[in-house]
Amino acid sequence: MSLRYALLALLNVEPMTGYDLYKVFEASVGHVWYAPDSQIYPELRKMERDGLVLGEDVPWGKSGTKRRYHITDAGLRAFRDWMNAPMDFSRVRDPAHLRAAYLEWATPEAMRAQMRDHIAHNTALLRQWELKVREIDTGTSSMLNRRLAHTADADKARTVSFKRFAYEGLIARAEAEIAWANRGLRLANELYGDENAARTAMG
Repeated sequence: MSLRYALLALLNVEPMTGYDLYKVFEASVGHVWYAPDSQIYPELRKMERDGLVLGEDVPWGKSGTKRRYHITDAGLRAFRDWMNAPMDFSRVRDPAHLRAAYLEWATPEAMRAQMRDHIAHNTALLRQWELKVREIDTGTSSMLNRRLAHTADADKARTVSFKRFAYEGLIARAEAEIAWANRGLRLANELYGDENAARTAMG
């Protein structure tokens, strides 16, 4: 159900077509909630049926149309109610940490490769989140600026602070995962012997 509220949050900024929503979703909300277009379009139809959004056909190309969605008063109430409700924590699916519990079945080389891949993946995420924070700090975040254009002056500082706070959490998570995987590499050296020393001896 979180997908529904993520879409309502985006439509609270401005009306959008399904395609526009998908692109904006990927560039913003998609950082914390993955959803392919095969999920977004059906959910928009359900939201329209439930009265949370209102769709209208707008011209597209020479003779085609697209469906553009507006958030309704009911949609705004539903989004606000969701934001004020207690957090619904979902069960975790974490393949990296699941594998970690059984790494004795992996070869030392495979175990080290998995840890290095984990570091590389989370380092890329870390750079992405740090870039988002820099964009917020420098006022160059296009999505945030679009949101601020529809935000009351009294609420703008709070909006910016909470957006930054969200990315700070993602940065902290990525840093923790990098530290954990580096600990895994050190553990491999303790259990299997130092990899660099072994390479030197072989050379």
